[in-house]
This record gives sequence, structure tokens and C-alpha cells, in this order.
Amino acid sequence: MTRSAIVLAAGHGSRMKSQKHKVLHEVCGKPMILHILDTLEKTGLDQVIVVVGQHREKVMEAVAGRADIAIQEEQLGTGHAVQAALPYVREDAESVVVLYGDAPLIQSETLEQLFTVREEAQAAVSVLTADVADPTGLGRVFLDEAGFVSKIVEEKDATPDERRHHVINTGIYAYAADALRRSVAQLRPDNAQREYYLTDTLAILREGGQPAIPVAVRDVDEIASVNDRLQLANVERLCRRRIIEGWLRAGVTMVDPDSTYIDATVQLAQDVTLLPGTILKGQTVIGAFSEIGPNTRLTDVVVGEHAVVQYSVAVDSRIGAGAQVGPFAYLRPGSDVGERVKVGDFVEIKNSRIGNDTKVSHLTYVGDAEIGANVNVGCGVITVNYDGEKKHKTVVGDNSFVGSNVNLIAPVTIGEGAYIVAGTSVTEDAGDDAFVIGRVPQVTKPNYVRAWKARKKSATSPEGGDSRGH
Repeated sequence: MTRSAIVLAAGHGSRMKSQKHKVLHEVCGKPMILHILDTLEKTGLDQVIVVVGQHREKVMEAVAGRADIAIQEEQLGTGHAVQAALPYVREDAESVVVLYGDAPLIQSETLEQLFTVREEAQAAVSVLTADVADPTGLGRVFLDEAGFVSKIVEEKDATPDERRHHVINTGIYAYAADALRRSVAQLRPDNAQREYYLTDTLAILREGGQPAIPVAVRDVDEIASVNDRLQLANVERLCRRRIIEGWLRAGVTMVDPDSTYIDATVQLAQDVTLLPGTILKGQTVIGAFSEIGPNTRLTDVVVGEHAVVQYSVAVDSRIGAGAQVGPFAYLRPGSDVGERVKVGDFVEIKNSRIGNDTKVSHLTYVGDAEIGANVNVGCGVITVNYDGEKKHKTVVGDNSFVGSNVNLIAPVTIGEGAYIVAGTSVTEDAGDDAFVIGRVPQVTKPNYVRAWKARKKSATSPEGGDSRGH
């Protein structure tokens, strides 16, 4: 059975009050339209067509390589959008599902059921319905005695009794391809909006002796759609809960799921522990037995097994197995922290590789550097990587010791096993086993402070004739 899908994504979404197209707004770290495409991919369809219209360039860019594109030059209703897509539907397609790019929570199992019911009954169309607590503003679905859809009544046209009905039309349909083509060709804009409504195809088919089969959605959360920022926040909440529940069932521990945020694109191993305030975004991957949080945000970060990251921020970085990061560390893009490394409080690392078993314990900046294995980097060390025009690299060899308050003024290379004395500003390369000291000679004036303070006080007092004048 050859199956196609038509995803309606032409409207810009004016109620979003955004320069961004509605279907490109993210839900749990992924644009809504990509949630839909991922779901359709799981359903195993043979073809996906996305209908675009206003501000379409970015939408086309987002779905490139994953869907055919149909352009709806004027937005004249859902039926008109399907008309724009039909020339692209494969000639051998037998079933076509129509759904919306702003309803990202629909599940592949639901779409499969919608297809299967139609195909097994050899019906012209099946329609996804939902029994909702508050149907305000939605079209009501009514069934005949045989259980087929007898009519769909929009709220503005409904009687008081009809408005008390709670079964609604989700707007998601599975058609026999030939029935879709025939019924869409008969649509007319005979309404106040002068638009072509896809819902009218159900009446056309029924009049031709082919009534629609209703399929009730099992979880009403799946049909939640987005028209404004409030609905976007609601869909985000529903999606986040689904993601959290999935990872809990997969063997991840969360001390407080309500304060844990995980993007749809994140991957977690079994026996990971997430503490309150953890935010995992992008292509982040966490290895088994690692502990993340509290109050930690990782974006596009790969974390090895048995690592601990707490009260820290990391972006586009790697943290090796058994490493400890934080509290209050910042790993900027390009940071590669090796195995069993200690990155302590108020340490910032940027575009640098830190070798295995190295300790960068506190109050240190490492930028554009390559630090070897088993190196001790003391408190207050700074790699001076920027000269005002260009960035320069610092290299420190394995088994070296970098004392507190050392400035490594790049470009500079320190060999293996070197020892840099605290307070040194390193301006030249040093080889293996080198002892580096570069302090300014100390000047000590004994019995000086009290006399100095007295002279200073006398010089600024009125009696002393303030040398600054009045």
C-alpha cells in the first residue's frame, strides 16, 4: 500500500506576533515542522509533501531533502492548500493523510491507525476525532446510527444543543487518493470567507455514498496545535512531559522531573541522574552513571560515563569519562575536557583541549590552548590568547606544574615536566623539564608605613596647606 502525506504549513501565523514562520518555532528544541516530519518518518510513508506559502524560504530550507514542496501562492483555505499539493502526489499513491504543521505532538501510532481503519474498510476517508473537555471554538463531529460521520458543525453555525457536544474534528484525515482528488475538485468557495474548506470534502463524499469513518484519538494531547505564544507554551509543556516520562521509563533518574528540561534531540544512557534545575539542549549526549546538576545547562555537549557536572554551563563541548566539572564552571564552544579531569569553580575554558587527569581547580581562564595530561593548573592562571587583533595558542606539555597567578602570554609552548613558579608571566617558550620564574624583584622598606601615612595625612590636611589648592 503506497502512502503519501500532505502537511499544511502555508500560513505565516500572524497571531504568533513574530518574524519567524509559525511552524519554525521550536518545541523542546526542535521546530514544529521537524517534529511532524520525524513522526511521518516513523510511520514509514512513501512520500511527504509540505505546502508552503507566506515567508516560505526558511520553511523550505528547514525541510530540504525530507519532503517535496508545493506552493500555495494565495491562502484561500485548507481545501485550496490541498489543491496545490495534489499535482505532486504520486500517481501510485493509494492513501493520503492530511495534517497540519502546527500540531507537533501527533504520534505515528495514531496516524497508522487512521490509515489502517480506512484501508481495511476500503473507505473513502477516515477522520481523526477527539472527545475534549472544552470544545469552544472547534467544529463538532456528529455520527449517524451506523457510526459514520453524519456532519461536522462549526461552532459559529451550531445550535445551543450542538455546542454542548464534546466530540470535535481534529482536521486530520486519511483519504483514498482517488476520493481526495475527486472531492477536492468539487470544492467551491460558497462561504463568507470565500475560501475552499477541506471539511466540505466529507459532505461531498457522503452525498456520493462514501461516508467518513471516525477514529477517536487515544490521547487528546496529541492534537494540541499552536496559533499563539500561549498555545506554544502549552504544547511545549505537553511535549516536555512526554520526553521526561519516556526517559524515566528508560532508566534515567530525575530527582525533580518538574524542574528538569530535556530537548527532543538529547540522548541519555541508563543510570544517568539529573538533579533539579538541569537543562539539556541540542545534540547533548550523556553517558551512563553520570550526574548532571543541580542548576546546570548543557547545549550540544557530549558527556562520558561516570562524569559529574554541577552548577555549570557548557556549550558545544566534550567532557570525558570520570571528569568533574563545577561548581560554577563555564565551558565555551570547542572545549574538550579529557577523562578524570577536574574543572573547578569559576574556571572558564574556550576552544581548548585539556588532557586526561589534569586539574584546573579554580579561578582560571584557558583559551585557545592545548594542556597536556596530568598537569596541575593553579589558581588564577590566565592564558593571554588575544593581542587585540589575533588569537594565539598556548601549549603546555604533560606532567607540568603551572603555579598560581601565572600569565601564559601566547603564542607560547611549555615542554613536558616543566615547572612554572607562581606569579610568573611567561613570554618565551620553555622546553621539557624547564624551571620558569619571571617575577619582578621585590622591594621592601622596613619601618616605613607609619611614617608614610603620617606624611600623607599632613599633606592633605587644612593645617598642612593642602597642596591641591581650593
